[in-house]
Amino acid sequence: MGRRWLVTGCSSGLGRALAEAAASAGHEVAVTARSTAALEETAARHPGRIVPIALELRDAAQCEEAVRDATARLGGIDVLVNNAGSGLFGAAEEVSDTEIRDQMETLLIGPWRLVRLVLPGMRAQGHGHIVNVSSLAGRMAFPGLGAYVAGKFALEGMSQALAAEVASLGIRVTVVEPGGFATRYGTSLARSARRIPEYAATTAGLLDGLRGMADDAAMGRPEDFAARVLALVASPDTGPLRVPIGEDAFLHLEAVEQAARDELAAARALTGKVPSPAVEGIAHGSV
Repeated sequence: MGRRWLVTGCSSGLGRALAEAAASAGHEVAVTARSTAALEETAARHPGRIVPIALELRDAAQCEEAVRDATARLGGIDVLVNNAGSGLFGAAEEVSDTEIRDQMETLLIGPWRLVRLVLPGMRAQGHGHIVNVSSLAGRMAFPGLGAYVAGKFALEGMSQALAAEVASLGIRVTVVEPGGFATRYGTSLARSARRIPEYAATTAGLLDGLRGMADDAAMGRPEDFAARVLALVASPDTGPLRVPIGEDAFLHLEAVEQAARDELAAARALTGKVPSPAVEGIAHGSV
């Protein structure tokens, strides 16, 4: 049965691929971008299935209007995909308070606001699925991406709390963590206004790599991301909260998990602490 989707950030990349895949699969999709002109081509390819809506994610009034519009035109919202986002590149010392706030508005506050706006309707209908698009940066840090990493870590933390709050209401929450995909993310990265030469040695290589993602044949294709998200939403199995997408994502996150275990072991050795019986019980599922 077709679902009613609201997907943000559909002017290009992962969002546009997901919107087109959902429409092709028979779903109705409200798609957003800062300008509806960027959505006209997508809508024209799927007449009657794609509903373009203008949305500046950092504008609270526009968020409210977008959810009202999508709900009215689709008759409700079954799936919210918080995909819209932008990155800021700059070492921690280079990034200003204003730049941090702007990044948080885009990566955390805007998505949180949309979650808050769709939940009353989902609660009333007794079902819904919220998909928050995170990143490898939601579980690992990269030099020069501190503000972006902070936003994605926060989004994942909010999602984990949200999942526990709404599970009994028939509402699912999934965090998807894409690996490397051929999108304009790198080329659209904003650069902090302040630049300190001493950080170039540790950040310049990453920035160059991110800039080249869109044209890298080794990167994943947005269509593959879209197919995976469609399968997750269609599955009757609630599944895990966090779902990496792309083989490179699994490889990186396996290394992150091992590094976390190594760090915990090193910390335990440093402090000389041994786990209490209660902690051991929790670790083995007996408490």
